[in-house]
Amino acid sequence: MDIRKRLFELQDVRYREFHKELVPTATEDYIIGVRMPLLRQLAKEIEPMPFLSELPHLYYEENQLHAIILSGIKDYALCLREVERFLPFVDNWATCDGLRPRCFAMHTADVLAHVQRWLASDHEYTVRFGIGVLEAFYLDGAFSPEQLQWVAALRRDEYYIKMMQAWYFATALAKQWDAVLPSLDRLTPWVRRKTIQKACESYRVSDDHKVLLRSMK
Repeated sequence: MDIRKRLFELQDVRYREFHKELVPTATEDYIIGVRMPLLRQLAKEIEPMPFLSELPHLYYEENQLHAIILSGIKDYALCLREVERFLPFVDNWATCDGLRPRCFAMHTADVLAHVQRWLASDHEYTVRFGIGVLEAFYLDGAFSPEQLQWVAALRRDEYYIKMMQAWYFATALAKQWDAVLPSLDRLTPWVRRKTIQKACESYRVSDDHKVLLRSMK
């Protein structure tokens, strides 16, 4: 299959113009304009390994396909290797947040050491990915309070890292309230404000907790 040709056959120009606003870091010709359900369907139809070997990709949708395929790989060792190979090429928040390998849920003890390394990366979206992995797989049975310290200790100026810190702590407040609340004082003022805002907008945070959070602004 000529995947790039197929992507242009699925192009929706109006959707392309809309989606460009959602990914402001994208260059003018980077987005083709293919809706996510069509990308997910296409990901099921293509031979994964030849496509995964074709890095770097030219278009946003190719990177989205890459993230979708990686997220579905069941072989943990293979998935981790391919994630490590792909991360340096992730260049926007949407591709980063679409990369959530489901097999990580079965290997949380092994993944944790890699998370710490990702958080220490110089690459903006590798750091964001590390925080996102903690949010996705470590706020329930695999949760440990030290993970809060790792994210709170980040002092990075990049917007998409700071925003993911806020999302992480807002989600953590909904799931691990007692452990997370004291950690808010360790956040930078910007991240703390965004955390409180996102938590107060969340249906998973109780009304009583929202009252307390608003008093902390």
